[in-house]
Amino acid sequence: MSLDTVLKDTKPKMEAVIEDLKRKLGNVRTGRATVGFLDSVVVEYYGSPTPLNQMASVAVPEPQMITVQPWDISQIPAVERAIIAANLGVNPSNDGKMIRLPIPPLNEERRKQLAKQVHEIAEEHKVAVRNVRHSSNDALKRLLKDKAISEDDERYGLDEVQKLTNSFTTKVDELAKSKEQEIMHV
Repeated sequence: MSLDTVLKDTKPKMEAVIEDLKRKLGNVRTGRATVGFLDSVVVEYYGSPTPLNQMASVAVPEPQMITVQPWDISQIPAVERAIIAANLGVNPSNDGKMIRLPIPPLNEERRKQLAKQVHEIAEEHKVAVRNVRHSSNDALKRLLKDKAISEDDERYGLDEVQKLTNSFTTKVDELAKSKEQEIMHV
């Protein structure tokens, strides 16, 4: 392992944290219907738990409505039960061919709860970025101890890892702030 290897490994790990953050923030409700809203729903499909998006087409025909059309129509009751069990705060209704989910507008209290949830998710991801920094710094210190790099190289490496950490922490803050504004916008 070398200084370059440590620095090259650090950035993709931090980018993975940002991708995970984007996915988790996409699952937080904003008062508008999105396909990602149902990502957490798992249906008991012929005895095995299956993600909803792998057994039905999910669409957003209008801003306050999601439609779910299972490919196997006999599974509509199971899909409906799974949506209710997921406790998403929506009430499914079906017409025998598809399930409609009207998305109710968020009240002020619920918006504040969701903004707080976004803040918590952002904090978890900042900690994850710092953990990547910590492991990279440990690797650099190990290289110095094994005399694979000089003290100057170690100092340079620690500075570069810190710069990456700062930029990715800023990205986490920006994404969280943008999501909070989206939630609080009426």
